[in-house]
Amino acid sequence: MEAPPGGKMVGMDEPAPDIEVTVTESDAEHAAIQLTGELTENARRPLVRAMTDLLLGAPQLRRVQLDTSAVSFLNSAGISTLVQVQKMCQPRGIELSLVVHGTAVARPLQLSGLWTRFTIIDRRDDSHATVHEATHKRSEHS
Repeated sequence: MEAPPGGKMVGMDEPAPDIEVTVTESDAEHAAIQLTGELTENARRPLVRAMTDLLLGAPQLRRVQLDTSAVSFLNSAGISTLVQVQKMCQPRGIELSLVVHGTAVARPLQLSGLWTRFTIIDRRDDSHATVHEATHKRSEHS
């Protein structure tokens, strides 16, 4: 059985992920995750797995930063995955922030109206490293 062009062999029923999820920093209270590739439905499992491992391994975790600088594409399934990760953080009071470097991530979040749901560290060329605090009122069911 051959690997798909540009992809990796995974399993018979599991598509090759188009994203690489790497925990680049982790201590008792802070963690950073680097996302590389396409943030689509195929990103859900590896990103949720990385977040679950962090939650189980660091009970005092207070802040997680998702660096999307190497994300080349974001669709609605990828946005849903980001919301899911944020919901994983909420019960523990963990602040989730997204580092945004380009329009591949910024534009879909803005168009969907979810830009204000997340704390955004905006590092696009025209933004002068601005931090946009989340304005979404978090509740148990949001």
